[in-house]
Amino acid sequence: MAGKKLEKQKRKEAIKRAKKAAKDIKRARREAEKQKRREIRERKPDWSADPRELLRVPGDFDLSEFKRDATPGWDAGKKAGKQYRKDRGDLMAELQERLYAQSKMGAKDALLIIVQGLDTAGKGGIARHVMSMVDPQGIHLKAFKAPTEEERGQHFLERIRKELPEPGMIGLFDRSQYEDLLVPTAQMRSGQTDKDGRSWMISEDELNSRYHDIYQMELEATRRGIRIVKLCLMVSYEEQGERLMDRLVRPDKHWKYSPHDLDVRDQWDAYQATYEEILRRTSTEIAPWYVIPADKKWYSRLVATEIITRTLADIDPQWPAADFDVEHEKARLGLTLTDEACAKYRRERVDKVIDVVTQDEAVETEVEAIQNGF
Repeated sequence: MAGKKLEKQKRKEAIKRAKKAAKDIKRARREAEKQKRREIRERKPDWSADPRELLRVPGDFDLSEFKRDATPGWDAGKKAGKQYRKDRGDLMAELQERLYAQSKMGAKDALLIIVQGLDTAGKGGIARHVMSMVDPQGIHLKAFKAPTEEERGQHFLERIRKELPEPGMIGLFDRSQYEDLLVPTAQMRSGQTDKDGRSWMISEDELNSRYHDIYQMELEATRRGIRIVKLCLMVSYEEQGERLMDRLVRPDKHWKYSPHDLDVRDQWDAYQATYEEILRRTSTEIAPWYVIPADKKWYSRLVATEIITRTLADIDPQWPAADFDVEHEKARLGLTLTDEACAKYRRERVDKVIDVVTQDEAVETEVEAIQNGF
């Protein structure tokens, strides 16, 4: 009997110890999680890797496996991402100003940013939320629409070449020469025409010729000192649908909607296959493609800012050296800032105001005399 009581007591104590151990483990886990969250909050958020390496198109790129809602290289979340982009914008703005300034002394460097993507992918957001952080005087923005009849009579790159950025400038293309590959190929796959019923389909030889001509143009631009960054924003089918619906339910966004958007959406598979082909064939060493997950707008804007900033940092533009004697000019300016010089300036300003008033009065007298017949 005593043995059974002892055994029962031992079991109770073992269960008690097990429960205590389980509680201790849970408490330790909670503390570890709290500590991790504290560390994340306290440390300055940063990229885990260069996003250019994470998002650059490889030779075996498979768009069907691409996660449109991911945030490669960034795990600090939306709030930290927005603040980081704002802070990074300050550096981007200074680098852009340096780029512009050094061109005044003969430097040839420039930057061309090409932004592609289906409707609602966020191309306009790159212009509004990323490029708005730099001096607009140093930006050349061009949104390419379907070519006009006159442009169709020219070489397809003619309208592109004349919009390339000059030294010191950042060019931003909303759509680009890649539409001249995208639309014909997608139409060949789907058999559809554009919103005006026009077919842009061309022969296979002409299409291959365009691939060649685009590469040659980018090579020539690079040799002129233009660094080329190509961003392709990829939104998911579901997210695109929600954004199109948002344009329909909000009167302030009706202007952004076109019934043709749904025609293109019906050709989703054709366009996805075409994008994959073009991205593979045109991502080169001199002008690589970076494919950006675009379901989260804050991320696509963040990563675009980072890629542009890092590319400008690679260019490493420098403030131009003064072509005058700085110390001599300081001394000259200093002479105009003494108390005596400033007092003299104020006296001369007063004298000039009096002189102007006197001259005005004289003119008025002469006018009155003429009016009175004298």
